Amino acid sequence: MPSPHPAAGTGPVAVLVVTWNSARVLPGFLASLPDGMAGLDWRLVVADNDSADGTVDVVRSLAPDATVVQTGRNAGYAAGVNAALEAAAGWEGGFRAALVCNADIRMRRGTARLLVDALDAPLSGGRTVGISVPLLYEEDGTLHHSLRRESRVTRALGEAVVGNRRAGRFPRWSELVTDPSAYRRPTVADWATGALMALSRACLDACGPWDESFFLYSEETEYCLRARDRGFVTRLRPEASATHLGGDSQVSPRLWTLLTLNRVRLYGRRHGRLATAAFRGAVLLREGSRALLGRPASRAAARALASPSALRVTPGP
Repeated sequence: MPSPHPAAGTGPVAVLVVTWNSARVLPGFLASLPDGMAGLDWRLVVADNDSADGTVDVVRSLAPDATVVQTGRNAGYAAGVNAALEAAAGWEGGFRAALVCNADIRMRRGTARLLVDALDAPLSGGRTVGISVPLLYEEDGTLHHSLRRESRVTRALGEAVVGNRRAGRFPRWSELVTDPSAYRRPTVADWATGALMALSRACLDACGPWDESFFLYSEETEYCLRARDRGFVTRLRPEASATHLGGDSQVSPRLWTLLTLNRVRLYGRRHGRLATAAFRGAVLLREGSRALLGRPASRAAARALASPSALRVTPGP
């Protein structure tokens, strides 16, 4: 990503969307943007990863003022975010903050302004809000538990033994935050689901580009943790909310395997070999136990975790 524009803090909010064969969900997303962005000056950037279903034509037809970046390949989510950020950085006047969105997000009215207004708030210990996230709801209105704790061996074991939803009320035993009170207040989390998040310009400038070695999954985890390392926290703004139409990582063996392997790869980036081996073993215990219960996605993930070559750790940015 290029160096910051001299007037980076005075421009519009950059709405960044990465697409890949997203023609089905894009019209609803684009139609919801005016309400979701109400009260803000904003511009849309769509980074398309070589869609074959007319996604780019949909954008140009329904959002002719959008900046469209065609990566020319299925480059992955982080690469798409970086391409969109680079395009926005070239705007005259720069941009004041970025809103990273999935195309299957539907924001409630005024959500983006609440998220952007929450950025740059000073917290104790010299920390600052660099990333703000809303409440996310499923299509049926069920609250999605979007807040997460950093991976630890004890948390992986807790999830393996009693399940992440039951263990999620206890910080020591699960990565997933399920305590209802955490979703009723401005909670600071180690990281959060990346379907919709606002990022301050200061945080983006301090952290640099997203890590493209994570093709899909864990890229938002890595970015939130990297931001935290630099003094920028991820914080829930509970007054802001959106509906997430969802994905198929829970049911697709291929995507669930990628999600699981990337969790262990990221852990390996931040910890030594012995700790990583213990974490991998705990995750394998979880996936293996669920494979025995007949879950095909866990069977595929367990098989991949057991492969010596599956978890080659590459250096981060």
